[in-house]
Amino acid sequence: MEKLFAQLSRLYLMPGAAPAGQDAHGRVPLVSGDGLSRAIVIDFPRLRDGAPEQHWHKLCAVANALQETFGFPPPAVSIDGGSGYRLWLSLDEPAPEGDVRRFVSMLRERHFPELELAISEQVQLPPALNPVSGKWAAFIHPGMGASFAEEAGLEIEPPLHAQLAFLEGLKSIGKAQFFDALVALKQNEAASDAPVIAPGPTASTAGLLLKDATLEDIVRHLHAMNIEPTFRHVLQGQKLAGGSTDFDAGSTGRSGGAYSGSDFVR
Repeated sequence: MEKLFAQLSRLYLMPGAAPAGQDAHGRVPLVSGDGLSRAIVIDFPRLRDGAPEQHWHKLCAVANALQETFGFPPPAVSIDGGSGYRLWLSLDEPAPEGDVRRFVSMLRERHFPELELAISEQVQLPPALNPVSGKWAAFIHPGMGASFAEEAGLEIEPPLHAQLAFLEGLKSIGKAQFFDALVALKQNEAASDAPVIAPGPTASTAGLLLKDATLEDIVRHLHAMNIEPTFRHVLQGQKLAGGSTDFDAGSTGRSGGAYSGSDFVR
């Protein structure tokens, strides 16, 4: 049990907090008295009107996006002993609770506007007995996630060595990595809110004066106005050049693979 507590403390609890420091309902606070947190725990409850595995598919989509978009290490996954899942992200250094909430809110707005991504401030640290269902909450291997879609609880207490094995190899999100993700989401938010400005005249045609213009400038300006010029005289020293302008429209694609650090299967 001490080894399991050590891993829970390493990944999710504030320095000095004890996994055994639970309230009357067996819950441990994830936010310190000065508003800092090292854990982002996102709940995925079963949807009443959705398909049986829909909440598992949504968890997989979020878990994959976190790694592919921001390069985060694989998170842990747990069942809550009732009917839902939890995604556990570990922060290497404590972050203000406001930044944690802002990150999840912007993640939702940018990538998952159809989801309600709720985070927990207090949780039962697995393994724990769910007082409502009478079944056990536990960390699980992501490859087995879909099998708990209809009933996310265990009949008996899971072996502690198995719970420990799910946590030992996990890594935390670095401070700079989390900050970079916040900045990227904020920039995307600002770009989506920016007004669309119609293109104005180009430098070659804005304020065109005949005294400053070459013959090529005049032809280009008339073409921009859908006027085909005709010339009866050829001016000495000027040469008419014809041609076409190719607009090279490029696209930037984002390549992403499957969730490389774990086995999230939708």
